Amino acid sequence: MSNVKKGIAVVAAVAVVGVVAAFAYAKQATATKDIGPGAENLATPSAQLIEKGRYLAVAADCVACHTAPKGQPFAGGLSMATPIGAIHSSNITPDKATGIGNYSLNDFDRAVRHGIAQSGDTLYPAMPYPSYAKVTDDDMRALYAYFMHGVQPVSKPNLGHDIAWPLSINWPLAIWRKTYAPAVEPLVLSKYQGEALARGAYLVQGLGHCGACHTPRASTMQELAQDESNPAYLSGGPVIDGWLAVNLRSNPAGGLGRWTEQDIIDTLSKARNAHSAVIGTPMADVVAHSTQEMSPEDLKAIAVYLKSLTPGPDEKARYAVSDVTAKALKAGHDDTRGAQLYLDNCAACHRSDATSNAKVFPALAGNPSVLSDDPTSLIRLVLAGSSLPSTKGAPSALGMPGFAWRLSDDEAAQLVTFVRQSWGNQASAADAGQVAKIRKLVDAEAKH
Repeated sequence: MSNVKKGIAVVAAVAVVGVVAAFAYAKQATATKDIGPGAENLATPSAQLIEKGRYLAVAADCVACHTAPKGQPFAGGLSMATPIGAIHSSNITPDKATGIGNYSLNDFDRAVRHGIAQSGDTLYPAMPYPSYAKVTDDDMRALYAYFMHGVQPVSKPNLGHDIAWPLSINWPLAIWRKTYAPAVEPLVLSKYQGEALARGAYLVQGLGHCGACHTPRASTMQELAQDESNPAYLSGGPVIDGWLAVNLRSNPAGGLGRWTEQDIIDTLSKARNAHSAVIGTPMADVVAHSTQEMSPEDLKAIAVYLKSLTPGPDEKARYAVSDVTAKALKAGHDDTRGAQLYLDNCAACHRSDATSNAKVFPALAGNPSVLSDDPTSLIRLVLAGSSLPSTKGAPSALGMPGFAWRLSDDEAAQLVTFVRQSWGNQASAADAGQVAKIRKLVDAEAKH
Protein backbone atom coordinates (compact mmCIF):
# COMPACT_ATOMS: atom_id res chain seq x y z
CA MET A 1 0.00 0.00 0.00
CA SER A 2 1.38 3.44 -0.91
CA ASN A 3 2.12 6.01 1.77
CA VAL A 4 -0.75 8.16 0.44
CA LYS A 5 -3.19 5.29 0.74
CA LYS A 6 -1.86 4.45 4.19
CA GLY A 7 -2.34 8.07 5.22
CA ILE A 8 -5.89 8.10 3.91
CA ALA A 9 -6.64 4.86 5.74
CA VAL A 10 -5.27 6.25 9.01
CA VAL A 11 -7.29 9.45 8.66
CA ALA A 12 -10.43 7.46 7.86
CA ALA A 13 -9.86 5.19 10.85
CA VAL A 14 -9.33 8.15 13.16
CA ALA A 15 -12.49 9.77 11.80
CA VAL A 16 -14.52 6.61 12.38
CA VAL A 17 -13.17 6.27 15.92
CA GLY A 18 -13.97 9.94 16.54
CA VAL A 19 -17.53 9.56 15.31
CA VAL A 20 -18.07 6.39 17.36
CA ALA A 21 -16.65 8.09 20.45
CA ALA A 22 -18.84 11.11 19.85
CA PHE A 23 -21.93 8.92 19.51
CA ALA A 24 -21.01 7.14 22.74
CA TYR A 25 -20.47 10.44 24.49
CA ALA A 26 -23.76 11.78 23.16
CA LYS A 27 -25.57 8.65 24.34
CA GLN A 28 -24.01 9.04 27.78
CA ALA A 29 -25.11 12.67 27.79
CA THR A 30 -28.71 11.58 27.17
CA ALA A 31 -29.06 9.68 30.45
CA THR A 32 -31.30 11.47 32.94
CA LYS A 33 -32.98 10.74 36.24
CA ASP A 34 -36.75 10.22 36.27
CA ILE A 35 -38.67 12.99 37.97
CA GLY A 36 -41.33 10.80 39.61
CA PRO A 37 -45.10 11.44 39.62
CA GLY A 38 -45.33 13.32 42.92
CA ALA A 39 -48.29 13.31 45.29
CA GLU A 40 -51.06 14.07 42.76
CA ASN A 41 -52.40 11.79 40.03
CA LEU A 42 -51.29 13.61 36.89
CA ALA A 43 -53.68 11.59 34.72
CA THR A 44 -56.54 13.46 36.40
CA PRO A 45 -54.93 16.55 37.94
CA SER A 46 -56.87 19.00 40.07
CA ALA A 47 -58.03 22.33 38.73
CA GLN A 48 -55.66 24.00 41.20
CA LEU A 49 -52.63 22.19 39.79
CA ILE A 50 -53.62 23.01 36.21
CA GLU A 51 -54.04 26.67 37.12
CA LYS A 52 -50.67 26.67 38.84
CA GLY A 53 -49.14 25.25 35.68
CA ARG A 54 -50.86 27.89 33.54
CA TYR A 55 -49.33 30.66 35.65
CA LEU A 56 -45.90 29.05 35.50
CA ALA A 57 -46.19 28.81 31.70
CA VAL A 58 -46.96 32.53 31.67
CA ALA A 59 -43.91 33.26 33.83
CA ALA A 60 -41.81 31.15 31.46
CA ASP A 61 -43.33 32.92 28.42
CA CYS A 62 -43.78 29.63 26.57
CA VAL A 63 -46.39 31.07 24.22
CA ALA A 64 -44.00 33.67 22.74
CA CYS A 65 -41.69 31.15 21.10
CA HIS A 66 -44.16 28.34 20.50
CA THR A 67 -46.76 30.41 18.65
CA ALA A 68 -46.32 31.54 15.05
CA PRO A 69 -47.63 34.93 13.90
CA LYS A 70 -51.43 34.60 13.60
CA GLY A 71 -51.05 30.98 14.68
CA GLN A 72 -52.82 29.06 17.42
CA PRO A 73 -51.30 29.15 20.91
CA PHE A 74 -48.48 26.69 21.51
CA ALA A 75 -48.84 25.10 18.04
CA GLY A 76 -45.29 26.05 17.09
CA GLY A 77 -43.96 27.16 13.73
CA LEU A 78 -42.26 30.39 14.79
CA SER A 79 -39.11 30.92 12.72
CA MET A 80 -36.04 31.90 14.74
CA ALA A 81 -32.84 33.02 13.06
CA THR A 82 -29.57 31.53 14.31
CA PRO A 83 -25.98 31.95 13.06
CA ILE A 84 -26.28 28.62 11.20
CA GLY A 85 -29.78 29.01 9.76
CA ALA A 86 -33.41 29.28 10.80
CA ILE A 87 -35.01 26.87 13.23
CA HIS A 88 -38.73 26.55 13.97
CA SER A 89 -40.40 26.12 17.32
CA SER A 90 -42.29 22.90 17.91
CA ASN A 91 -45.94 22.12 18.56
CA ILE A 92 -46.30 21.71 22.34
CA THR A 93 -50.06 21.26 22.43
CA PRO A 94 -51.32 17.84 23.65
CA ASP A 95 -52.15 16.66 20.12
CA LYS A 96 -51.04 13.03 19.98
CA ALA A 97 -50.04 13.00 16.32
CA THR A 98 -48.18 16.31 15.92
CA GLY A 99 -47.71 17.66 19.44
CA ILE A 100 -46.64 16.28 22.82
CA GLY A 101 -49.79 14.35 23.62
CA ASN A 102 -47.84 11.11 23.93
CA TYR A 103 -45.19 12.56 26.24
CA SER A 104 -44.94 11.07 29.70
CA LEU A 105 -44.01 13.30 32.62
CA ASN A 106 -40.43 12.10 32.27
CA ASP A 107 -40.44 12.81 28.52
CA PHE A 108 -41.71 16.32 29.26
CA ASP A 109 -39.11 16.87 31.97
CA ARG A 110 -36.28 15.63 29.76
CA ALA A 111 -37.27 18.13 27.07
CA VAL A 112 -37.81 21.14 29.32
CA ARG A 113 -34.99 20.82 31.86
CA HIS A 114 -32.52 18.55 30.05
CA GLY A 115 -32.95 19.62 26.42
CA ILE A 116 -33.68 16.12 25.11
CA ALA A 117 -36.63 15.38 22.83
CA GLN A 118 -38.70 12.19 23.13
CA SER A 119 -36.80 10.89 20.10
CA GLY A 120 -33.51 11.24 21.97
CA ASP A 121 -32.32 14.15 19.84
CA THR A 122 -30.87 17.15 21.63
CA LEU A 123 -32.89 20.34 21.31
CA TYR A 124 -31.27 23.47 19.96
CA PRO A 125 -30.44 25.78 22.88
CA ALA A 126 -32.90 28.32 21.52
CA MET A 127 -35.00 26.30 23.96
CA PRO A 128 -33.63 27.77 27.22
CA TYR A 129 -33.21 24.47 29.05
CA PRO A 130 -29.98 25.69 30.70
CA SER A 131 -32.20 28.12 32.65
CA TYR A 132 -35.12 25.74 33.12
CA ALA A 133 -32.68 23.31 34.76
CA LYS A 134 -33.30 25.34 37.95
CA VAL A 135 -37.07 24.79 37.95
CA THR A 136 -38.33 22.63 40.82
CA ASP A 137 -39.83 19.15 40.42
CA ASP A 138 -43.18 20.38 41.75
CA ASP A 139 -43.32 23.18 39.22
CA MET A 140 -42.46 20.74 36.43
CA ARG A 141 -45.40 18.55 37.45
CA ALA A 142 -47.71 21.56 37.40
CA LEU A 143 -46.47 22.60 33.97
CA TYR A 144 -47.04 19.07 32.68
CA ALA A 145 -50.56 19.02 34.11
CA TYR A 146 -51.34 22.30 32.36
CA PHE A 147 -49.97 21.35 28.96
CA MET A 148 -51.71 17.98 29.01
CA HIS A 149 -55.06 19.13 30.41
CA GLY A 150 -55.28 22.92 30.12
CA VAL A 151 -54.11 23.50 26.55
CA GLN A 152 -56.25 22.93 23.48
CA PRO A 153 -54.72 20.27 21.20
CA VAL A 154 -53.87 21.54 17.72
CA SER A 155 -53.05 19.31 14.76
CA LYS A 156 -50.10 21.03 13.13
CA PRO A 157 -47.01 19.15 11.95
CA ASN A 158 -43.67 20.56 12.99
CA LEU A 159 -41.60 22.36 10.40
CA GLY A 160 -38.08 21.29 9.54
CA HIS A 161 -35.05 23.46 10.22
CA ASP A 162 -33.40 25.48 7.48
CA ILE A 163 -29.89 24.40 8.39
CA ALA A 164 -27.63 22.94 5.73
CA TRP A 165 -25.65 19.71 6.18
CA PRO A 166 -23.30 19.07 7.97
CA LEU A 167 -24.38 21.71 10.49
CA SER A 168 -27.77 20.01 10.63
CA ILE A 169 -26.27 16.86 12.19
CA ASN A 170 -27.76 16.50 15.66
CA TRP A 171 -25.29 14.48 17.72
CA PRO A 172 -22.76 17.34 18.20
CA LEU A 173 -25.53 19.17 20.06
CA ALA A 174 -25.50 16.44 22.68
CA ILE A 175 -21.80 17.09 23.21
CA TRP A 176 -22.52 20.82 23.52
CA ARG A 177 -25.27 20.09 26.02
CA LYS A 178 -23.09 17.83 28.13
CA THR A 179 -20.23 20.32 28.06
CA TYR A 180 -22.02 23.61 28.62
CA ALA A 181 -25.54 23.11 29.97
CA PRO A 182 -25.70 23.08 33.78
CA ALA A 183 -26.85 20.01 35.64
CA VAL A 184 -30.53 19.86 36.57
CA GLU A 185 -30.34 21.19 40.12
CA PRO A 186 -33.22 23.29 41.49
CA LEU A 187 -31.98 26.62 42.82
CA VAL A 188 -30.89 26.67 46.47
CA LEU A 189 -33.10 29.49 47.73
CA SER A 190 -31.77 29.47 51.28
CA LYS A 191 -28.66 31.38 50.18
CA TYR A 192 -30.78 34.48 49.50
CA GLN A 193 -31.70 36.80 52.37
CA GLY A 194 -35.45 37.24 52.38
CA GLU A 195 -38.42 35.63 50.69
CA ALA A 196 -38.77 38.30 47.98
CA LEU A 197 -35.10 38.11 47.00
CA ALA A 198 -35.22 34.32 46.82
CA ARG A 199 -38.41 34.33 44.75
CA GLY A 200 -36.96 36.94 42.42
CA ALA A 201 -33.80 34.89 41.92
CA TYR A 202 -35.89 31.82 41.09
CA LEU A 203 -38.05 33.69 38.57
CA VAL A 204 -35.18 35.52 36.88
CA GLN A 205 -32.71 32.64 36.74
CA GLY A 206 -35.20 29.83 36.11
CA LEU A 207 -38.66 30.29 34.67
CA GLY A 208 -38.03 33.81 33.35
CA HIS A 209 -34.77 32.65 31.71
CA CYS A 210 -33.65 36.29 31.56
CA GLY A 211 -30.02 35.25 31.18
CA ALA A 212 -30.77 33.56 27.85
CA CYS A 213 -31.02 37.00 26.26
CA HIS A 214 -29.38 39.42 28.70
CA THR A 215 -26.13 37.54 29.41
CA PRO A 216 -23.22 37.63 26.93
CA ARG A 217 -22.23 34.37 25.28
CA ALA A 218 -18.92 32.78 24.38
CA SER A 219 -17.90 31.97 20.83
CA THR A 220 -19.26 28.47 21.47
CA MET A 221 -22.64 30.09 22.27
CA GLN A 222 -23.00 29.14 25.94
CA GLU A 223 -23.95 31.86 28.43
CA LEU A 224 -20.89 33.19 30.25
CA ALA A 225 -22.66 33.02 33.62
CA GLN A 226 -25.72 31.42 35.21
CA ASP A 227 -26.20 33.54 38.32
CA GLU A 228 -25.18 36.71 40.12
CA SER A 229 -21.91 35.24 41.39
CA ASN A 230 -20.36 36.20 38.05
CA PRO A 231 -20.57 39.91 37.10
CA ALA A 232 -21.16 38.95 33.47
CA TYR A 233 -24.61 37.61 34.40
CA LEU A 234 -27.34 39.86 32.96
CA SER A 235 -24.70 42.43 31.92
CA GLY A 236 -26.14 42.70 28.41
CA GLY A 237 -26.55 40.05 25.80
CA PRO A 238 -26.24 39.56 22.06
CA VAL A 239 -28.28 41.24 19.34
CA ILE A 240 -31.60 39.41 18.95
CA ASP A 241 -33.72 40.09 15.84
CA GLY A 242 -31.70 43.26 15.40
CA TRP A 243 -32.19 44.54 18.97
CA LEU A 244 -29.54 44.55 21.67
CA ALA A 245 -30.50 42.88 24.96
CA VAL A 246 -29.74 45.56 27.55
CA ASN A 247 -27.70 45.42 30.76
CA LEU A 248 -29.94 44.55 33.74
CA ARG A 249 -27.29 45.09 36.41
CA SER A 250 -26.70 48.29 38.39
CA ASN A 251 -24.40 50.06 35.97
CA PRO A 252 -25.26 53.76 36.18
CA ALA A 253 -25.36 54.55 32.44
CA GLY A 254 -26.40 51.57 30.32
CA GLY A 255 -27.81 49.51 33.20
CA LEU A 256 -30.51 49.87 35.84
CA GLY A 257 -28.36 51.69 38.41
CA ARG A 258 -30.53 54.83 38.38
CA TRP A 259 -33.83 52.93 38.23
CA THR A 260 -35.97 52.29 41.29
CA GLU A 261 -37.76 49.04 42.04
CA GLN A 262 -40.97 50.75 40.92
CA ASP A 263 -39.37 51.65 37.59
CA ILE A 264 -38.70 47.96 37.01
CA ILE A 265 -42.20 46.93 38.09
CA ASP A 266 -43.77 49.54 35.81
CA THR A 267 -41.64 48.41 32.87
CA LEU A 268 -42.57 44.76 33.34
CA SER A 269 -46.27 45.50 33.78
CA LYS A 270 -46.76 48.40 31.35
CA ALA A 271 -43.72 48.30 29.01
CA ARG A 272 -42.88 51.84 30.19
CA ASN A 273 -42.03 53.79 33.32
CA ALA A 274 -41.83 57.46 34.24
CA HIS A 275 -38.76 58.10 32.08
CA SER A 276 -38.08 55.13 29.82
CA ALA A 277 -39.81 52.48 27.72
CA VAL A 278 -39.29 49.07 26.19
CA ILE A 279 -37.95 49.19 22.65
CA GLY A 280 -37.80 46.28 20.26
CA THR A 281 -40.07 43.36 19.53
CA PRO A 282 -38.38 40.70 21.72
CA MET A 283 -38.89 42.50 25.04
CA ALA A 284 -42.25 43.95 23.97
CA ASP A 285 -43.45 40.38 23.45
CA VAL A 286 -42.18 39.38 26.89
CA VAL A 287 -44.22 42.15 28.51
CA ALA A 288 -47.30 41.50 26.38
CA HIS A 289 -47.42 37.73 26.85
CA SER A 290 -45.70 37.21 30.17
CA THR A 291 -44.74 39.82 32.71
CA GLN A 292 -47.89 41.97 32.55
CA GLU A 293 -49.85 38.84 33.52
CA MET A 294 -47.70 38.09 36.56
CA SER A 295 -48.75 38.87 40.11
CA PRO A 296 -47.69 42.13 41.79
CA GLU A 297 -45.82 40.07 44.37
CA ASP A 298 -43.76 38.31 41.71
CA LEU A 299 -42.99 41.55 39.85
CA LYS A 300 -41.86 43.05 43.14
CA ALA A 301 -39.64 40.02 43.74
CA ILE A 302 -38.04 40.37 40.30
CA ALA A 303 -37.37 44.05 40.99
CA VAL A 304 -35.85 43.27 44.39
CA TYR A 305 -33.54 40.70 42.82
CA LEU A 306 -32.44 42.90 39.90
CA LYS A 307 -31.73 45.83 42.23
CA SER A 308 -29.56 43.53 44.37
CA LEU A 309 -27.12 42.99 41.49
CA THR A 310 -23.85 44.87 41.61
CA PRO A 311 -22.62 46.70 38.49
CA GLY A 312 -21.32 44.46 35.75
CA PRO A 313 -18.15 44.94 33.69
CA ASP A 314 -17.10 48.57 33.35
CA GLU A 315 -18.99 50.50 30.72
CA LYS A 316 -17.56 53.21 28.51
CA ALA A 317 -20.67 55.38 28.52
CA ARG A 318 -21.38 57.92 31.24
CA TYR A 319 -24.25 60.22 32.18
CA ALA A 320 -24.22 63.49 34.13
CA VAL A 321 -27.22 65.81 34.22
CA SER A 322 -26.63 68.82 31.97
CA ASP A 323 -28.82 71.53 30.43
CA VAL A 324 -26.18 72.79 27.99
CA THR A 325 -27.75 71.17 24.92
CA ALA A 326 -31.28 72.18 25.88
CA LYS A 327 -30.26 75.83 26.29
CA ALA A 328 -28.37 75.81 22.99
CA LEU A 329 -31.31 74.38 21.05
CA LYS A 330 -33.73 76.78 22.73
CA ALA A 331 -31.52 79.69 21.71
CA GLY A 332 -31.43 78.45 18.11
CA HIS A 333 -27.83 77.32 18.20
CA ASP A 334 -28.28 74.24 16.03
CA ASP A 335 -25.10 74.60 14.00
CA THR A 336 -24.31 70.87 13.81
CA ARG A 337 -26.01 68.56 11.35
CA GLY A 338 -26.94 66.20 14.16
CA ALA A 339 -28.74 68.99 16.02
CA GLN A 340 -30.59 70.04 12.87
CA LEU A 341 -31.69 66.47 12.20
CA TYR A 342 -32.88 66.11 15.79
CA LEU A 343 -35.00 69.26 15.62
CA ASP A 344 -36.47 68.23 12.26
CA ASN A 345 -37.27 64.62 13.15
CA CYS A 346 -37.36 64.09 16.92
CA ALA A 347 -38.03 67.24 18.93
CA ALA A 348 -41.78 67.31 18.30
CA CYS A 349 -42.17 64.27 20.56
CA HIS A 350 -38.97 64.19 22.62
CA ARG A 351 -38.68 67.99 23.06
CA SER A 352 -35.56 70.10 22.80
CA ASP A 353 -34.57 69.16 26.36
CA ALA A 354 -34.94 65.41 25.61
CA THR A 355 -37.17 64.89 28.66
CA SER A 356 -40.16 64.14 26.42
CA ASN A 357 -43.51 63.62 28.08
CA ALA A 358 -42.83 61.01 30.72
CA LYS A 359 -46.27 59.40 30.45
CA VAL A 360 -46.23 59.24 26.66
CA PHE A 361 -42.75 59.26 25.12
CA PRO A 362 -39.54 58.08 26.83
CA ALA A 363 -36.86 60.56 27.81
CA LEU A 364 -33.59 60.43 25.89
CA ALA A 365 -31.42 62.04 28.54
CA GLY A 366 -29.94 59.29 30.70
CA ASN A 367 -31.85 56.54 28.88
CA PRO A 368 -30.02 53.17 29.26
CA SER A 369 -30.89 52.14 25.70
CA VAL A 370 -29.37 55.39 24.42
CA LEU A 371 -26.27 54.97 26.61
CA SER A 372 -25.51 51.36 25.74
CA ASP A 373 -21.91 50.91 24.63
CA ASP A 374 -23.32 49.33 21.45
CA PRO A 375 -25.59 51.74 19.51
CA THR A 376 -27.32 48.98 17.54
CA SER A 377 -30.77 49.35 19.11
CA LEU A 378 -30.83 53.13 18.76
CA ILE A 379 -29.75 52.93 15.12
CA ARG A 380 -32.43 50.35 14.40
CA LEU A 381 -35.02 52.44 16.20
CA VAL A 382 -34.18 55.49 14.10
CA LEU A 383 -34.30 53.50 10.86
CA ALA A 384 -37.29 51.21 11.43
CA GLY A 385 -39.17 52.67 14.37
CA SER A 386 -40.91 50.57 16.99
CA SER A 387 -44.09 50.43 19.02
CA LEU A 388 -45.02 49.77 22.61
CA PRO A 389 -47.37 46.88 23.29
CA SER A 390 -50.85 47.61 24.57
CA THR A 391 -50.95 46.48 28.19
CA LYS A 392 -53.62 46.44 30.86
CA GLY A 393 -51.88 49.20 32.77
CA ALA A 394 -51.09 51.28 29.68
CA PRO A 395 -53.47 50.32 26.86
CA SER A 396 -52.23 52.84 24.28
CA ALA A 397 -50.06 51.07 21.70
CA LEU A 398 -47.84 54.07 21.05
CA GLY A 399 -45.39 53.93 18.19
CA MET A 400 -42.41 55.72 16.71
CA PRO A 401 -42.08 55.87 12.92
CA GLY A 402 -38.92 54.81 11.13
CA PHE A 403 -36.85 57.36 9.24
CA ALA A 404 -34.87 55.08 6.93
CA TRP A 405 -36.68 56.54 3.93
CA ARG A 406 -35.53 60.10 4.63
CA LEU A 407 -32.12 59.71 6.26
CA SER A 408 -28.92 58.60 4.54
CA ASP A 409 -26.51 56.33 6.41
CA ASP A 410 -24.32 59.33 7.26
CA GLU A 411 -27.29 61.42 8.44
CA ALA A 412 -28.65 58.62 10.60
CA ALA A 413 -25.20 58.18 12.15
CA GLN A 414 -24.96 61.90 12.90
CA LEU A 415 -28.42 61.93 14.47
CA VAL A 416 -27.70 58.90 16.65
CA THR A 417 -24.35 60.38 17.68
CA PHE A 418 -26.02 63.68 18.62
CA VAL A 419 -28.55 61.88 20.83
CA ARG A 420 -25.81 59.79 22.47
CA GLN A 421 -23.64 62.83 23.20
CA SER A 422 -26.14 65.50 24.30
CA TRP A 423 -28.10 66.48 27.46
CA GLY A 424 -25.43 64.88 29.64
CA ASN A 425 -25.24 61.64 27.64
CA GLN A 426 -21.64 60.59 27.08
CA ALA A 427 -21.51 57.59 24.75
CA SER A 428 -19.50 56.62 21.71
CA ALA A 429 -20.32 57.93 18.25
CA ALA A 430 -22.14 55.88 15.64
CA ASP A 431 -20.74 55.62 12.12
CA ALA A 432 -22.26 55.22 8.67
CA GLY A 433 -20.89 51.69 8.35
CA GLN A 434 -22.88 50.56 11.39
CA VAL A 435 -26.00 52.18 9.98
CA ALA A 436 -25.52 50.52 6.59
CA LYS A 437 -25.24 47.09 8.19
CA ILE A 438 -28.45 47.54 10.19
CA ARG A 439 -30.25 49.06 7.20
CA LYS A 440 -29.63 45.83 5.25
CA LEU A 441 -31.31 43.86 8.05
CA VAL A 442 -34.26 46.26 8.16
CA ASP A 443 -34.66 46.12 4.37
CA ALA A 444 -34.55 42.30 4.39
CA GLU A 445 -37.24 42.17 7.06
CA ALA A 446 -39.44 44.57 5.09
CA LYS A 447 -39.35 42.20 2.09
CA HIS A 448 -40.82 39.44 4.24
